[in-house]
Amino acid sequence: MLSIRHIALALGTILTLGAGAAQANGAVVDAYGDFLPTFTGPANGDLDVIAAAGFYDGAAQNFTFSTILADTVGTTPGALYVWGIDRGLGTERFVTGTPSIGAGVSFDSVLLVRLDGTGVFNDFIQGVVTPLDPSMIHLSSVTVSVEALPLSLFAPNAAGFVAPDQYTWNLWPRVGLGSNSQISDFAPDASNLAFQVTAVPEPESWALFLSGLAVTGFVARQRAREAR
Repeated sequence: MLSIRHIALALGTILTLGAGAAQANGAVVDAYGDFLPTFTGPANGDLDVIAAAGFYDGAAQNFTFSTILADTVGTTPGALYVWGIDRGLGTERFVTGTPSIGAGVSFDSVLLVRLDGTGVFNDFIQGVVTPLDPSMIHLSSVTVSVEALPLSLFAPNAAGFVAPDQYTWNLWPRVGLGSNSQISDFAPDASNLAFQVTAVPEPESWALFLSGLAVTGFVARQRAREAR
């Protein structure tokens, strides 16, 4: 089940639709249709982030990642959702690629989610790729989330890493791997965002979440259609 934190993300998106990009408390609201000029793939809504959030539960010692897209997930074959995580040794890895993009976006590991509900955590510092438990990955309507990833996955005691509550993240959808031109969007743009730190788990409510998600998805689709 999703928590009240995800509900807050959905409802916060509703309240800020049309306001452009904004950041607060571990969440970012991203502008509609802000595809990178270097992106050579289809300008489909499921590659356009409109909101994203990251949570660190200090009590349970786990991380949750969530995003809302501008259209139904799965519209674009081969779409991937990648969170870049900076645990203290991150670098601007995309700047040296071709084309050069992502200034300000630092990461030392990535969390990658596929449309079939599988994913991996790729730790560039440790040189380890770990498959994710599919039960932690949820794709539904206009949302993608990875829930309750254990802190141990992130190798928190490695030399040079900061404390887990100081990790930062960025999200980028893409179509395939191998070229920077396959990346459609960054959320947030030109920076990383801290995780929202939650020491005590909060109560859950499916009904409120689903109602908020339904409205968010409807408005997102309407905005995408009007922009065409």
